[in-house]
Amino acid sequence: MKIKIAPSILSADKKNLQKEVEEIEPYSELLHVDIMDGNFVPPTTFTAEQIKSIKTRIPKDVHLMVEYPLTGGYMEDFIDAGAYLITVHEECKDDLDEYILYLKGKKIKIGVAINPPTPLDKLNPYLDKVDMVLLMTVNPGYANQKFIESVVPKIKQLRKLKPNLDIEVDGGIKKETIKKAYDAGANIFVAGSSIFGERDRKRAIYDLREAMRMNRSKI
Repeated sequence: MKIKIAPSILSADKKNLQKEVEEIEPYSELLHVDIMDGNFVPPTTFTAEQIKSIKTRIPKDVHLMVEYPLTGGYMEDFIDAGAYLITVHEECKDDLDEYILYLKGKKIKIGVAINPPTPLDKLNPYLDKVDMVLLMTVNPGYANQKFIESVVPKIKQLRKLKPNLDIEVDGGIKKETIKKAYDAGANIFVAGSSIFGERDRKRAIYDLREAMRMNRSKI
């Protein structure tokens, strides 16, 4: 599986998003966009118009932490904002099969996410229908949280179930934790403060890639 780094603009300077994106763009495979509605999780983040205004050569990986991603109008808005892939939560209140059909009709890549307490088998009905699974490695809602180690066995289990599926991890990803997720089988890594919190963003991304190569154990 191709390794991809997806810097999360949740940790970027909100007043200078275009400049922030331009700094990481040459060294990244995806741009991770966290959207929160204030209901599914307490904070709110970006509007579709803000995301549409970002010009980038790398695909926009839109993660909808919202209660009603389909019936609430988020799909249409973020497709218009340039989403390459849209991920919603198994825990949301919309019908996931309808969401999957909708995005297939729009030819947009499809992701489904689960929070740390949610059993992996909740994803079983969707694993053959989606392009990516996002396993949250923190409880969603805020940046700068600690990586939850108990998610690592889920990553291993999912990789054994689906050897060719893209598996993304999001939350607490930094030099000290990325290799644990990588060794377990993740191949897409969302990193926020460990990239945008550093002055040298190129070096920060390089260090994450190097950390994956160190002390690799067998899954």
